[in-house]
Amino acid sequence: MHDKGLTTQIDWKDQDAYGRSLSSEKRSQMNRLRKWQERIRTKDAGERNLQFALSEIDRMASALGVPRSVREIASVIYRRALDEDLIRGRSIEGVATSCLYAACRQDGIPRSLEEIADVSRVERKEIGRTYRYVAQELSLEMEPVDPKEYVPRFCSELDSSEEVLAKANEIIDVTADQGLLSGKSPTGYAAAAIYAASLLCNEKKTQRDVADVAQVTEVTIRNRYQEQIEAMNLR
Repeated sequence: MHDKGLTTQIDWKDQDAYGRSLSSEKRSQMNRLRKWQERIRTKDAGERNLQFALSEIDRMASALGVPRSVREIASVIYRRALDEDLIRGRSIEGVATSCLYAACRQDGIPRSLEEIADVSRVERKEIGRTYRYVAQELSLEMEPVDPKEYVPRFCSELDSSEEVLAKANEIIDVTADQGLLSGKSPTGYAAAAIYAASLLCNEKKTQRDVADVAQVTEVTIRNRYQEQIEAMNLR
């Protein structure tokens, strides 16, 4: 039972309230009490930290609008990280966020690091670094993210037609088969394909429009766009 912060501190001095030395029997008893107090304090702190991490996962998952299954997977990953002592030296928020990102990937829910960082209390760089560490230490199986997973959502936010969506997927398929996707950000790749498809389908969307939705830079879109149209022989 939690003591609401009103814990009595057992002094480490082997003396009674009047300053008299304790008997050997009393000293042994006090040592046992001190050990139990330390165990309870440590357990309570661990429970509080776990509850905080799980509440953060729940808060971020709600903000992202991901299904309940993602929250459950993230909670399991966090508990595994806790059991393996991977939290030590890292922020609880950072580990919780990285577990949520890992859960999104494992459950096939496309959410970029940028989107995760938007609802987190930590920076994108820390999330990415912690995610790589946790994934490696726990041997999490992660399939490469398919850029096409982002296309329907981005097209919906841009109010693009089904024609643009289909053309963007075609661009991704053709250029990925040529090895163009290797080492590229899937969100940036999807955004560039949508931009290219919009031009081909005469649906004007600016690079800024697409960049804002995909949360990538216009430079990224320009670079990927140039590569894609060259690979498609559309220049």
